[in-house]
Amino acid sequence: MSRFLSQSWLIDRRHALRALGSCIALPLLECMVPLKGAEELTATPRRSAFVYLANGVHSLNYQITTPGKDYQFSRSLKPLEKHRQVITPISGLHHPGALSHHHNCISVWLTGGKLGPSDRNTISVDQKMAELTANQTRYASMEVALTGDALGWTADGVRLPAMRRCSEIFASLFEEPKGGKGVQRKALRQKGSVLDANLAEVRRLELAMGSADKGRLDQYLTSVREAEIRAKRADAWLDTPLPAVSDADRKRTNRDVAATMAGDYFRTVYDLIVLAFQTDMTRVATFSLGGEGDAFAIPEIGITESRHQLSHHGGDLGYMEKLTKYDTFAIEQFSYFLTRLAETNDLNGKPLLGSTMALFGSGMSYGHSHGNANLPLVLAGGSDLGLKHGSHLDFNQGHFKGYQLDNPSEHYGLCSRPANSKAHMSNLLLMMSQRMGVETDKFGDSNQVIEL
Repeated sequence: MSRFLSQSWLIDRRHALRALGSCIALPLLECMVPLKGAEELTATPRRSAFVYLANGVHSLNYQITTPGKDYQFSRSLKPLEKHRQVITPISGLHHPGALSHHHNCISVWLTGGKLGPSDRNTISVDQKMAELTANQTRYASMEVALTGDALGWTADGVRLPAMRRCSEIFASLFEEPKGGKGVQRKALRQKGSVLDANLAEVRRLELAMGSADKGRLDQYLTSVREAEIRAKRADAWLDTPLPAVSDADRKRTNRDVAATMAGDYFRTVYDLIVLAFQTDMTRVATFSLGGEGDAFAIPEIGITESRHQLSHHGGDLGYMEKLTKYDTFAIEQFSYFLTRLAETNDLNGKPLLGSTMALFGSGMSYGHSHGNANLPLVLAGGSDLGLKHGSHLDFNQGHFKGYQLDNPSEHYGLCSRPANSKAHMSNLLLMMSQRMGVETDKFGDSNQVIEL
């Protein structure tokens, strides 16, 4: 009892395992929480993640046509059906500043800015959030992009650099570089993995932990081990060039193109974001699945063309089918992210998904004509922040004659010209920033706050 009252068992909130030039930040544990601060710390940190899919979608197979709670999932969004109660598909939003400058869709997706020839971009919503949370975490934000630059922009209109390699992300979270990467890599290979190098410290800490903390630590270290292994494998896919294949070969594509598949890469990045949130390294993350002109092929599902190429399908049924497969594949990976957030708990025993808002979508709707109205968007999580899900939120309703998926030209027109000119995507970004605790009544070109 006296040991408990004196709190001699406490370890520092920022305690990390350090050995052999490596560092593993620990998740928040009960033995890190002072008695007086326990109640305060169990108020879970607020977090946000943003995932960008370039070049829009095959809208005919993506569009949900019924508003409200009784909507049916479209073909492309089917992988999210199991998350129905924690997601909100959104239709009808647009960025007015992007309508006349389609190549800037990815640039204004999180800023709501207007980028003409002489315009400078404005701060992105992730960085607006990071201004609030940065003093509480090791990193203000986490930027990942498969190709090109990050989604985030500073207040001065400067685009942030992005990390690409999973090993780079892993090292930034869990390793202390001393003497350069070459020296560090050699040392790690000699002594084993980061976890192996810190095993003695782990065992020492376990002696001072209760059963609940031991369970959390074991779950966390298992996740680190898995992420470490998958990070090394995922890098192989990035370094594997897309082979030149004949049309005949494309029809019987070898799915084992590389040792590591694209899905492994996407899931590894999502795992690393979960770990970053769980360890409170950062509370804001962005992940771009590729730029508008260079989004990768996915050979493992038989797609050897780039996403940009498929989006300019010109009505080609083969390309349209492949674009739908690509859409579905990307949404399957996002579904995996939501599952990981739902099964990973904070100190208060609640899932990370409840404290994390995750926005998936694109700054373009119909890639063939660069249509960027009726943006494809899905907002997930954040129930602990007051978000209520389970419905299709449709801002087109009352402003058009209804979805006409059997009349492609009519529907593609809806994806190029907003039915509801007042439905700005910045209204959604404003709502998200407010739920993160940012005190503001304006963001980008917002004209109201979306209620959810």
